[in-house]
Parts: sequence; structure tokens; C-alpha cells
Amino acid sequence: MLNNFYKQFKSGTDIRGVAVEGVKGQDVNLTDEVVASMAQGFVLWLSDKVGKKPSDLTISIGRDSRVSGPRIVKTVSEELKSAGVRVLDCSLASTPSMFMTTVDLGADGAVMITASHHPFNRNGLKFFTRSGGLEGSDIEKILEYAQNGEKAPNAEGAIESVDYMAQYKEHLKDIIKTGVNAEKYDKPLDGFKIVVDAGNGVGGFYADVLEDLGADTKGSRYLDPDGMFPNHVPNPENKEAMQSICEAVKESGADLGVIFDTDVDRGGAVDKSGNEINRNRLVALASAIALEGNDGGTIVTDSITSSGLKEFIEKDLGGKHYRYRRGYKNVIDKGLELNAKGINCPLAIETSGHAAMRENYFLDDGAYLCTKIIIKMAQLSMAGKSIESITASLKEPKEETEIRFEITESDFRACGERIISELTDYAENAEGWILADDNREGVRVSFGENDGNGWFLLRLSVHDPIMPLNIESDCEGGVEIIKAKLYEFLKTTKGLKI
Repeated sequence: MLNNFYKQFKSGTDIRGVAVEGVKGQDVNLTDEVVASMAQGFVLWLSDKVGKKPSDLTISIGRDSRVSGPRIVKTVSEELKSAGVRVLDCSLASTPSMFMTTVDLGADGAVMITASHHPFNRNGLKFFTRSGGLEGSDIEKILEYAQNGEKAPNAEGAIESVDYMAQYKEHLKDIIKTGVNAEKYDKPLDGFKIVVDAGNGVGGFYADVLEDLGADTKGSRYLDPDGMFPNHVPNPENKEAMQSICEAVKESGADLGVIFDTDVDRGGAVDKSGNEINRNRLVALASAIALEGNDGGTIVTDSITSSGLKEFIEKDLGGKHYRYRRGYKNVIDKGLELNAKGINCPLAIETSGHAAMRENYFLDDGAYLCTKIIIKMAQLSMAGKSIESITASLKEPKEETEIRFEITESDFRACGERIISELTDYAENAEGWILADDNREGVRVSFGENDGNGWFLLRLSVHDPIMPLNIESDCEGGVEIIKAKLYEFLKTTKGLKI
């Protein structure tokens, strides 16, 4: 059992904490001592997982642009070295590239120092083996080792500097060359203007990839790594971030814009008119690409995807839509499970921009997703078409909103589950409330044309004492109508701050 101190670091399938001062009320808990104990925990866990002595292990390590990254990399590397591990220091790297070191460099495991899109003062550790990312139970085991102070026997390892990102960039370039198969094979993007917004994370390398392939990337923004993130949050879900890349496309007259989060495991795009290819549109585009050669395949998404998206996947693309739970690891694990059962599932994708394709090890890789989009853009251009044509028939809601209700009871999970159970019973007996028959998280209810013409989903947050509520409507004023209907139930509940 984890004590309260070490329990605070578990964030789903990652470890996260406060790494530097600078935010009032948030004291540093990812100290050198704590980080060292976590590194030892990973060595012990990985040694048991792969059946090797710690001194026979090879572990790669990389970091995003956060200001605390160099300190944590040094601490982890030295601790691994003291256990006899051969450490491959990849310095600044993307999260997907660190997984790929287990494929290309033969590393037994990989450690990525990142806290994704979270503020500058936070950081964390994300782990990989050749099988992919770890499960929540694996993180608990690592933290238990750390909590108990268990260590591998002292031995003399080594730390080697490796420029793996150069190899990873070549990998992406080869994919684009092969996919486009242009007359100018080595310059398949010649004549295209593509801008990149890296948000001062580590995604600036992608502009180099595009330039080497002939693309004009002038007008790109915030490519230089800066762990204070002075321009905007590196997050494709952030309104300011998306406004930035939309402006960059319009100002430069680009054919396409791409944006990444801090560690490049998520991506988004913008078409030549400056319209976002994000959330449902991104899922629709990725689905169209993934279903090529996978007729009738199943696309796994998270729970908040729109009704129009389901119709697009099933009617327009001829695929099957499997709406699952929030959490990128949840959708990936479901995709793996379906394939293991013999169900053709080429893509697992969350509306946040986490997209994992079977052809790419079911790795959530923002650069790979944007690479596939760029290939499709170039292919369509040769046929006189645009990327927008693929999703032209996607029906998008007229109104949408998200409200996050705070749970006030100490046992927030029990409270949230009780409210979901009560709402399910209420919906079953309420006139005009149609419970979704494919819902696998929280409560999803649809309403007819005269009752709001849309749907809501109330669920329990994956990690926090929050109940997010998503509402979409296909008519003006529909969100308010649906809100009013749901409020009649919510005002009778206990434990929610409404």
C-alpha cells in the first residue's frame, strides 16, 4: 500500500509532481532524493519484468524543455549508473521517440522526463518497455519500491550521450517520402508551405523534418525550447494555443499548420483557411486515413465524441465506432484488446489529440499523426483536391460546452459513482431522455428535436475530484435547454458543487 506521500505522485500511468518553486502554494516534492528513489524503483521493476539483472539492463532517458529537466535527468542517470545500468542519454527528445529507442536502440526500458502540457513548475517521469507504456498497477509497484527504499545492488554502469532524435527525424522523413512517392522523391513537399507551432516545447524539430523534404516553413512559431513557456501553453486543446497556429497559417498563407504539446505525444492541425482540424474533426480525419485498406475496421475513441462523428465513421467511412472511456491509455488498451480478439482496429484516438495507430506500435505520437496528415494532403493535392474535402460531410454541433463540477466529499470516487448510478435511474424514467446504448463511461443521454436536439455526458474524472459535464446541441439554444433538464436532477444530489 502506498502512503499518502508517494500516492500523490501517481497520475494514471505517469509519475508527476512539483519540481521547481514559482507557483504559490505548490512546494517542491520531486526532490533529488525522491527522484532517486523512483529511479531505483524502475530498475527493480524493469529487472523483474524483462528477467535481467540490473547490471545487464540498458535504459534510455530523455526530457522535454522544462527548466527542471536537466536536474532530474542527472539524478535519474546517476542513480541508474550506480545500479550498473547502461544509460543512453538522449537529452532533449519527444516522448514517442523515447519509446522508439526500445525498438531502434534495443533499450530494455526508457524514461521520459515530462509533465506534458502542465505548468512550468511541474515535471514527472514516464516509462516505456518494448511492449509500450506502463499500466497504473506498474506505476504503483515502482512507487512502492521507492517508498520502501529498496535499491539494486551497487555496480558500475555507464552513461553514454546519444543523438537519437537525428535518427528519429530520418525515420519520419522516410515515411513521408514513401507515402507521397512524388516525382521529386527526396523533396516530396517541394512547393508546399507548412507552419509549425511547438509552443516552446520539444516539437521544433518537426520544422527541420519538413524543410529537409522541401517544404517552406517560414511563419512557424515558438520552435525554440523554453521551459518557462512564455508564449502560450503547449497544448492542442488550449484555446490560445490553437488561436496561435490558426493565425500563423493565415498570416503566412500556409497550406497547413501543425501544433504539438510539450513532449509531442499529441498533435493538432489547421487547414489552409485557418480552420482547426482538432477534436472531432481530427478524429474524423485520422479515422479516414486509418480506414484506408482496413474496410469495416473499428475506431476506438473516448466518450465525449459527437453524434456527428459516429455517423461519419459508420455511414460515410463504412467503419465501426467504439466509444470508450476518457484517458489515452484507456483507448489504446481497448484497441490492443480488440485486435487481440481478432477485431480489426487500426486506430485508437482521444479528442485531446492522443492518436495511436496500429501500424505505429499503437504509440500515441503527435508527430506521426501529423506526418500521416501531411502525406494525405500531398496525395490529395496531386489529385487536385484539398485535405478539407475528406471531412466535408462531417456534421458538427451548433453549440457545445463543458462544465467541471467539483466533488466536495472526501471519498470523491464513491460520491461520483453514486451520482452516476442515481442519474442512470433518473434517466431511465424521465420522458424524452434517451440513454445511449453504446456508452461505456458515466451517463450519456440524447434528446429529440423539441427537447434540445443534442446530448449530455456526465462522468467522473480519470484522476481528480471532478465530474466533467459535456453538452452538445444541433440547434441554437439547445445547450441551455439540456442544461435546464439536467439541473432538475443535479439540484437533488449531494456532494457536487453546482
